Formats: sequence, C-alpha cells, structure tokens
Amino acid sequence: MDERTRLRLDVSYDGTDFSGWAAQPTRRTVAGVLMETLDLVLGAGTATGLTVAGRTDAGVHATGQVCHLDLPTEVWRQYDGRLLRRLARLLPPDVRVRAMTQVPADFDARFSATFRRYEYRVTDAPWGAEPLRRTDTLAWPKPLDLAALNATAAGLVGEHDFAAYCRRKENATTLREVTRLDWRREPDGILVATVQADAFCQNMVRSLVGAMLVAGDGRRPVEWPAGLLDRRERASEVTVAPAHGLALVEVGYPADPAEYARRADLTRRLRVPVAEG
Repeated sequence: MDERTRLRLDVSYDGTDFSGWAAQPTRRTVAGVLMETLDLVLGAGTATGLTVAGRTDAGVHATGQVCHLDLPTEVWRQYDGRLLRRLARLLPPDVRVRAMTQVPADFDARFSATFRRYEYRVTDAPWGAEPLRRTDTLAWPKPLDLAALNATAAGLVGEHDFAAYCRRKENATTLREVTRLDWRREPDGILVATVQADAFCQNMVRSLVGAMLVAGDGRRPVEWPAGLLDRRERASEVTVAPAHGLALVEVGYPADPAEYARRADLTRRLRVPVAEG
C-alpha cells in the first residue's frame, strides 16, 4: 500500500451560492467544488478522506473552517510548496484554501477539535444592511438593546441539553457545552454575537440567535431563551435566524499534536457528530 500523508487545510468561503459544505450530487457545495478542483490538479481519486470540522448549512460562511485529507506521500513531495497556488488559480473566487499543512496521521479535523467558534452579524439600523455587507449581515426590523442581548446570552452559557434549539437526529445527543456566548456592538453599529462550544448540533447556533434577538428587541423577556432549556424537544416558538448572518471563524485543537488521538477518541465516545450551523 502506498505511503500517505495527512494534510490540514484551512479554508474560507462565501456561503451565498453554496448548498452547504457536504457534497451532494446535484448541488454546488464547498466540499464538492474543493474535491473537483483537487481531482483536476492531482488526478481523480488522488486526494482521499476529506473530513471537515463542521458541516455548515446552505448559506453559512466561513473564515476559519478546517478540514483534512490524505495524499500519496510521493504526490505531496512533488507538489509541496506549489499546490496552494495551483488551487488559488483554479478554485472559484468564493472559496479559498488559505493554508495546507502536513499533520500527524491521527489528526482528525472533526473529532480532534476542542471547540468551534461562530460569529453572527446583525444590523438594527433603520435603513438596513449596507449594500456591500448584505450577504453576511442580517437586517433586523426593530432596535436591539445590547444589555438585554448579553443578559439573555448569559443564561445560555454552560453545559445543557439544547434539544429545544436543535434539529434532533437519531442516536445523536443534544448535550453541548457553550463556553462563550456574548454580543458586542462594533463602531459602525453592527451587532456581533460570538458563540463558542465544544460542538454544535444542527441549526443550534441560528436557533440560539433567533431566540436572543426577540429578547433583545423586547418582544420576549430576557429569561425566555434560557427557560427553554427544560424542553426535551425542539421548541416550535423559536425562529431559526437566516443563514447569511452566520460565519464559522475558528476551530480549536490541542496545542500538543500528541493529544490529537486522545481528543479524537474522547469525542467519539461522547457523541455521534451531527451537522452544524
């Protein structure tokens, strides 16, 4: 069997015209475009095992996505130092591979991750989103109170069963630990939510944002989103915030590469991974 080398890819993309990350036969997806381009450069089937840290939904963006794949070692030696520029010339402008790094064979982009961090951008300006930011910023029709948003967010931090905020999947736990959830208002007036957790279940981030926004504009009490954590089923009252305001900005991994395998084993035993965003 040919010796193979594992590579970590750091990827950014504008999710507007993608049907999410995961490859689908009849839809344009980030994984599909990436593999088609790799096949074009290296030959069909040369790159194998593409695995992503978080399978973002249709319309969700990324500035800090991470994935891994395997190449024959001889091919990597041949292209090392040149493959990144080759991909830059051939990939469409809405997806970029920013780095390709050789990593140990037990690095797993999904299971070795210690956290994922997302940001969600909202404007409550009466004129809506600036035209150049309309594809990554949600225009909210009511004024939002920053203090209320942060009071609401505080009640959602910690380890909880987020069943009320997730699209449940069979045999997949909805127990998650949110280690950071807060809002800030940028100098230009844009509100940005930062949410970080060990992992997210499907629609969790956008559901949390949707619940916080109606508390932030006064239509719900600030305690309401945290009160839903007692539910064991999806809360129908929660509106999932639109995808375009959301971006995956960072995925964390153990500082010591020797910990990749241990972290991956721990994650596999804790939960069955599900889609994010």
